[in-house]
Amino acid sequence: MLTNRSEILFLYDAQWINPNGDPVDENKPRIDEETGRNIVTDVRLKRTIRDFLHQYKGLEIFIREIVDEKDYIQDAKQRAEDFLIKDGEKLEKEKLSLAEMKEIINVQVLSSCIDIRLFGVTLPVEKSSKEKSSITHTGPVQFKMGQSLHRVKMEYIKGTGAFASGSESTQKTFREEYVLPYSLIAFYGIVNEEAAKTTRLTEEDIDTLLEAMWNGTKSLISRSKVGQVPRLLINVVYKEKHFHIGELDKYLSLKTDKNDEELRDVSEFIIDVDRFIDVLNKNKNKIERIDVKVDERIQLSTDIKNSLQQAGFSIRELDF
Repeated sequence: MLTNRSEILFLYDAQWINPNGDPVDENKPRIDEETGRNIVTDVRLKRTIRDFLHQYKGLEIFIREIVDEKDYIQDAKQRAEDFLIKDGEKLEKEKLSLAEMKEIINVQVLSSCIDIRLFGVTLPVEKSSKEKSSITHTGPVQFKMGQSLHRVKMEYIKGTGAFASGSESTQKTFREEYVLPYSLIAFYGIVNEEAAKTTRLTEEDIDTLLEAMWNGTKSLISRSKVGQVPRLLINVVYKEKHFHIGELDKYLSLKTDKNDEELRDVSEFIIDVDRFIDVLNKNKNKIERIDVKVDERIQLSTDIKNSLQQAGFSIRELDF
């Protein structure tokens, strides 16, 4: 069982794609109008993680699309009843009380679904139209909205489609999309050891999460997400109970001679990590170890692994 609180800092970048479209605004990339920075929701990151866990690691997840033989998509109640299982046998809910259904489903989803142990869930349980309840778990792992470390520029692209606009038409359809030429996105998250007790989150689950963040970002090979590259992943594990520094993303800054909107590649800037290392040093006696993975193309103001090792921190280099 996981016993230590930790903070996660994750940077990845995107070129000429839409990192996270907004369905209420023509699916344009999300941009904070006040700061000009690109926004990516925590839901988008969690979807990336879930897809990697299920498709590439073969692990069961609760939140996934399941279609029946009539092409109907399963709702949350039906999905919950997938876990109405005991000793390997599917149970009939008509023979159970509502309380028994909740207990059996709760045990099964926590033991089977890594995404619920990580992110929590609220799932409805229904014995009949008059007997309803729900199971709620607050996720031990919570991420803030991701945000680019610089202002971005949105480009509008229009192209010709492959098919006619209708039957007996001589004209092809047109394709329209909005993309960002470049965005370096930072995500910050906290792993809460207290919430981990109720979802039975383990140290191994967190290692799997970190791998999914890194390799899931690379493996998201759709037309709108191809080319995303993880650049920096840090997990600060604390030994002092109920303590974390907080807002680790605020201790990084991007330095460049170009205007932010002119950035097109990771080679065109340096990430200043000096303040980040300073705040870790100030809290050194509260930190058990620091997990680190650095992409070879990102330029940091100092070699972060060597600097932390020389300062006496226990460093675990992530090798996935």
